[in-house]
Amino acid sequence: MSRYRGPRFKKIRRLGALPGLTSKRPRVGSELRNQSRSGKRSQYRIRLEEKQKLRFHYGLTERQLLKYVRIAGKAKGSTGQVLLQLLEMRLDNILFRLSMALTIPGARQLVNHRHILVNGRIVDIPSYRCKPSDIITAKDDKKSRTLIQNSIESTPREELPKHLTLHALQYKGLVNQIIDSKGVGLKINELLVVEYYSRQT
Repeated sequence: MSRYRGPRFKKIRRLGALPGLTSKRPRVGSELRNQSRSGKRSQYRIRLEEKQKLRFHYGLTERQLLKYVRIAGKAKGSTGQVLLQLLEMRLDNILFRLSMALTIPGARQLVNHRHILVNGRIVDIPSYRCKPSDIITAKDDKKSRTLIQNSIESTPREELPKHLTLHALQYKGLVNQIIDSKGVGLKINELLVVEYYSRQT
């Protein structure tokens, strides 16, 4: 299944807030109408919706998400927690959390178009896994810096997660540590996602 490119509000109305998918918000009335229509939900549907929430927020294909679940399953610790850490440490998500991009698809475009450096080297792979002490900067040209400056200025000022530091005037972000579960910017029950995939394999 390929990456979703359809109407974003349709997914938000069905799954709830997905800050990584779009910076816009649907009207309040449309969310309430959808909730009243939903009726009783089966256990399978609840697990499926949590999985879809994760998939659309981070902009992954089904195959990519399954690959991350398998990697998390082989790692030490809680599979759900490791899965969220893997997704949160992706370069496109780090750019979004630093406010260097308005959405994760916008961050992916910045990376694909070679506007971003990690530790002084151009990285054009959005799924690049960032590590503690990585320094993420805009390429040293006017276009790259303007794109990032516009994004930083138009993002509402919110407290950054503890694992990141932003130096806006230098167009630079720093990864301080691996994210903990409290810093994840999405309300999700990751255990339901793991359960969904455990039944598929």
